[in-house]
Amino acid sequence: MSEAKGIVIRSTGSWYDVQLDDRVVPSKIRGKFRLRDEGVTNPIAVGDYVAIRLNEDETGLITEIFPRKNRLSRRAAGRKVGMEHVIVANIDMAFVMQAVNLPKPNSGFIDRFLVMAEYFDLEAGIILNKVDLIEEDDIEPLEDLIDRYEEIGYPVIQISAKTGVGTDELMRLMDQNVNVLTGPSGVGKSTLLNHIDPELSIPTQQVSIKTKKGRHTTTNASLHTIGPGTFVVDTPGIREFGIVEIEPEDLAYYFPEFRPYFDECRFPNCTHDHEPDCAVRDAVEEDQIHPMRFRNYLNILDSLKMGNKDVGR
Repeated sequence: MSEAKGIVIRSTGSWYDVQLDDRVVPSKIRGKFRLRDEGVTNPIAVGDYVAIRLNEDETGLITEIFPRKNRLSRRAAGRKVGMEHVIVANIDMAFVMQAVNLPKPNSGFIDRFLVMAEYFDLEAGIILNKVDLIEEDDIEPLEDLIDRYEEIGYPVIQISAKTGVGTDELMRLMDQNVNVLTGPSGVGKSTLLNHIDPELSIPTQQVSIKTKKGRHTTTNASLHTIGPGTFVVDTPGIREFGIVEIEPEDLAYYFPEFRPYFDECRFPNCTHDHEPDCAVRDAVEEDQIHPMRFRNYLNILDSLKMGNKDVGR
C-alpha cells in the first residue's frame, strides 16, 4: 500500500475527504487519533494536512496529522459543551458574516468571534451581506456598526451576494489566501460562494419569515477552490460562538482598543468590571471605547466567570 500527503477538504462523520494532487480520497482515521486529545470534539479538521495510506478499494487510512500553523475554534455546544470544537485549521484570514437584515446583525456573536480570532492570532474581517435589503431604519445602526469595527482596524465589507455588489472588494481580500466564512444560518454564506463560483452549486434556503432566522443548509465544513491559489472554507451555520481557553482576567487583552489603557488602571490585574480608577471604563465614558463593545466584553466576562455555562449567542 502506498502513502500520500493531502489536505482535508470535508469532514462527514467518521469519513474525511482528502484532496490529493489529482483526486479526492474518502478516508478514515486510526483510533489513536480520537484518543489523543480528549478535550477536543474533532481530532481532524478541514484544512489539516495529513498522510494517508491508499487502500485497494480507493479509500484511505489517515496515518499522520501534520502540525498546524493555526486554527479557529469555538466552545462546543449541546452534549459536548465544555469541549473545544476546531472549525478549521491552517488558514490565512477569518471572516465573520452577518446580514444587514433578515436576520439582523448580532454584535455579541461578532465580538465573540473576534476574540477567538485575536486569541488564535488570525487576521479577521467582517462581511455584511444583503445590502440590497437595507431599509431606512437600518442605516443609522449599520453606520454605527461599521464605524465601530473599522476604527479598531477590522475591515468591514458590505456586499450583496444576490446582486454581486461589493464582492470584487471581498475577492481582493481573499486572493491567494485560505479563508474561512463563519456566521449564523441565513446570512448568505452559501449564496455568496455560489455567486463567486456558480459551479459550486451549494444548496441554499430562505430565511424563515416567522422566526427571522436562517435554516441550516450547509451541514459540514467544506474547503472550496474559488480561484488560483485562493480557497474558502464554508462552515455550517452557528448560532453560538463560545469562548475556549481564555481565563477571565486575560479577556480584555483580546479587545485591541482596550490595550492602550491597561497601564493607567490603578490595579495591574484590573478586569475593568468593578475596580475603582479603571482607565478602560473611563475611556468608555469618554467615548474612546464603544459602549456596545464594552457591554459585550462584560457579557463574555460573566460567561467566563461562570465557567462558560453560557456559550454565547
